[in-house]
Amino acid sequence: MTEHRVQPKLIIHGGAGSSLKGGISAVRKSLYAVIEEVYAMLLAGVTARDAVVRGCQRLEDDPCFNAGTGSVLQSDGQIRMSASLMDGTTQRFSGVINVSRVRHPIELALTLQSCNDRVLSDYGSAELVRELQLPIYDPLTEIRLQEWMLERAGNFTKDMAGVVAERELVEDRAGRGTIGVVALDGEGRIAVGTSTGGKGFERIGRVSDSAMPAGNYAMSQAAVSCTGIGEDIIDECLAPRIVIRVADGLPLQAAFERSFEEAYKNGRDLGAIGLDRTGAIAWGKTSEVLLAAYHTGEKVGDTLEWQGQHRVAGVSS
Repeated sequence: MTEHRVQPKLIIHGGAGSSLKGGISAVRKSLYAVIEEVYAMLLAGVTARDAVVRGCQRLEDDPCFNAGTGSVLQSDGQIRMSASLMDGTTQRFSGVINVSRVRHPIELALTLQSCNDRVLSDYGSAELVRELQLPIYDPLTEIRLQEWMLERAGNFTKDMAGVVAERELVEDRAGRGTIGVVALDGEGRIAVGTSTGGKGFERIGRVSDSAMPAGNYAMSQAAVSCTGIGEDIIDECLAPRIVIRVADGLPLQAAFERSFEEAYKNGRDLGAIGLDRTGAIAWGKTSEVLLAAYHTGEKVGDTLEWQGQHRVAGVSS
């Protein structure tokens, strides 16, 4: 095995919600498969940024989650996805907003890391897909189509939902499902990526926090990926709020606790995962459930049975 100066760490999430309704085993299987593959990459010497991209690709391919394949439909019946990537070492952010007909939105964010123009809207994202000659891909699944048709007819109910936590939402909307990956590699580099299909049935042109630093942010000291109601995350500017507190000297879990206490008092509905350069891992939520799993280098764990509102926890290095 390659010698490492730093023990790699990894945490991922697949959204937040109010109930798993018996879906724990399926979600755990999905999350752990990604954890195992990506952590092995980190042990082999892959950079944090490349590990994050691969983790996001795997989660975007899993129809259990609202990102890539399995994304929800907007009010006009179209799928528009958003994703962003941030490298903490270079402190460089890139992302795409409301892109369609592509398998992995996170790949576009990776390409933009080396560009002068690093955040593209729908038209620019579509042009980038053409420039890269990526194959046209339809991320629609049958259950997402059925859900959209039922909601459009005014008949959508929670019982019709097919995707665990992110389907059990306020006003029966699929608004909180997002995926995210945060990694610390063997050289001490940190990166974070977040990808989403959006709220579901939202106004055309609405922009998710997942394509903003508010929901996906990294510095050399720490990185955070958010999930939940995007507007709440934007209002709190949650990811940079936590990261900057760590950069200013607050321990990661303490930064989570302070930030989530503020979010809870403001009535926000959100969750987040993060890690810092010391190898500490933390997570928090104001929702009932956070779909997250992590690898400390010694063990794999998750937050799937960690229920109850307004909670913060973590694992020290």
